Amino acid sequence: MARTALVTGGSRGIGAAISKALKAAGHNVAATYAGNDEAAAKFTEETGIKTYKWNVADYDESKAGIAQVEADLGPIDIVVANAGITRDAPFHKMSPQQWKDVIDTNLTGVFNTVHPAWPGMRERGFGRIVVISSVNGQKGQFGQVNYAATKAGDLGIVRSLAQEGAAKGITANAVCPGYIATEMVMAVPEAVREKIISMIPAGRLGEPEEIARCVAFLVSDDASFINGSTISANGAQFFS
Repeated sequence: MARTALVTGGSRGIGAAISKALKAAGHNVAATYAGNDEAAAKFTEETGIKTYKWNVADYDESKAGIAQVEADLGPIDIVVANAGITRDAPFHKMSPQQWKDVIDTNLTGVFNTVHPAWPGMRERGFGRIVVISSVNGQKGQFGQVNYAATKAGDLGIVRSLAQEGAAKGITANAVCPGYIATEMVMAVPEAVREKIISMIPAGRLGEPEEIARCVAFLVSDDASFINGSTISANGAQFFS
């Protein structure tokens, strides 16, 4: 059954792969982006997926954006909270602003994205929430106290939403990617990339499409009894 899906940060990297996978599954997809107009326009031209610009860290922007998506495409039944940023620094050098920026986008941004769509899901008796967390939210990471805190917090959001939504036909699950061959990771120096790969038992980086397939499954009818769970897609780098 075709449903309307919202993917935040859905025009680049892992988000773009998720958007395309959900469209391939027959859903009407809206992809949000924060600032790269050129990349968003190119993505829409290549895929036919509509893009919407707003800052997930701002509740009012998110609420207005979601209302526009629903006016254009219909009630949102699938939310994939993927948008995220990094502001890395060792803790003793981390500024309050670096902390706040990451918290506002990666943690509060999940609230801002899910909360406006939640009442409609409850009323219709169906919903699928998938939050893209991270292996570093599970195990921690040097220089990422802010990022790891948000990604661990995202798992708490999912587990709580699962309990609140289950009786209303809503599932909430998380995917924790390991190191994925996105534009950002591929831009790091080769020596650093090789060091990362050496820590992954699978001996390679993951592909964005592998994360997208996890999401496509979790939002499908086949996954209706999976709720409050975390899929770790990290090449056996970490288990929880």
